[in-house]
Amino acid sequence: CLASQDGYFWSRSTMKSRFSTLDLQVELAELRAKLLGMRVANIYDIDNKTYLFKLAKAPEKAVLLIESGIRFHTTRYDWPKSDMPSGFAMKCRKHLRTRRLTEIKQLGVDRIIDLTFGSGPAAYHVILELYDRGNIILTDCNYLILALLRRRTDTDDVRFAAGERYPIEVAKQAEPVTRAGLEAAFAKAAPGDAARKRLNPIMECGPHAIEHCMQLHGFPPNAKLGKGLNLPDDYDRLLAAMQSAQTILLTQLEAGNVKGIILQKQQSRTIKDPATKEERQEMVAVHDDVIPFDLLQFADKPRLEFSSFDQAIDTYWSELEAQKLEMRALQQEAAALKKLESVKKSHVKHVEGYRKAQIEDERKARLIENNLEQVDRAIEIIRSMVAQSLDWGEIAELVQEAQQRGDPDAKIIGGLKLDKNTITLRLTEDMVDSSDSDDSDDSD
Repeated sequence: CLASQDGYFWSRSTMKSRFSTLDLQVELAELRAKLLGMRVANIYDIDNKTYLFKLAKAPEKAVLLIESGIRFHTTRYDWPKSDMPSGFAMKCRKHLRTRRLTEIKQLGVDRIIDLTFGSGPAAYHVILELYDRGNIILTDCNYLILALLRRRTDTDDVRFAAGERYPIEVAKQAEPVTRAGLEAAFAKAAPGDAARKRLNPIMECGPHAIEHCMQLHGFPPNAKLGKGLNLPDDYDRLLAAMQSAQTILLTQLEAGNVKGIILQKQQSRTIKDPATKEERQEMVAVHDDVIPFDLLQFADKPRLEFSSFDQAIDTYWSELEAQKLEMRALQQEAAALKKLESVKKSHVKHVEGYRKAQIEDERKARLIENNLEQVDRAIEIIRSMVAQSLDWGEIAELVQEAQQRGDPDAKIIGGLKLDKNTITLRLTEDMVDSSDSDDSDDSD
């Protein structure tokens, strides 16, 4: 849940959280045209997985943002940079600064980007993995790893560590979709299974393109096995839909339809009045997803349109990051206010305790003053016994015997703590019709 300074709260659990294969391919096409030929001016780290590459080619300048496992795009926003560059950033600066960006490509059909700086034996590669936990890896011209964000071992033969070779040859390659492939994908499907769920593992275009192309070929929205998708009768139509999905990006690029679209949705937002603490609900449009061209399943959704996908991606993620920072600041503010409130309550509690102690001390002093002669006699009785070097147990027995005889001075003695030079007296205040107890300290 995200919060804003004016008391707004909304959920972001369903928002886009990382690039899909389609996003990657569209962004690659735009960045090739925009960044190739630019030189690296400097490299900064925002955090331990997000880096900024400042690029320049007179008179143009650009800042390329890459985040391990999540995204890559140029940005127009002023991102906060670490005060001290990380070891990985320093390594990249050493090898990449002043080098020209000569190529940006995808490895096979995996969500892996290979950025090449320089050429020939003097080339270096920055490999960005956009799946799972992700990684960013710096290699030389032969893909020998020079630095990386995290070490890992996929198999006994494939290790990702400095000094090892990055295995670009294991990248998955594109394969044409076939009827046999579709039959294998649905071999273990149960009635009611979503078609996208079964098709996504064998299609590289992602679920959005799958759904769009299925609707283009006459399938209902969110088709399920037995509900809008009847196999084996629909295999030929499904094959045609998936073949069009494989070429959808090329088709859209040729038609000039690629742009940036931020999809929005109406969501309930809680507004909390900071003065009255009262809450009320309000509907607001929030960012939900980013797509590179119109898709049938989103035709009716509210949207913001941009001239490029790169610009839309930058706006989308930058606003999400701003919301995160704002939420973090609000959480810190709330924690500080909670601590202040706790200190205030503790202070009030202590003041109340001191006030009650003062009232009690005044009451005890008044009782002692009102019964001063009897208090002095009781103290003198105990002092005289102590002066005679009597055993403390014997003194207690003598006091008890005197109380049994009805001695009024002994009767007010409620207890003895001779090891602390203390006796407890039960005093009666003559001015009021009540009796209380009091601890009176006296040193021999």
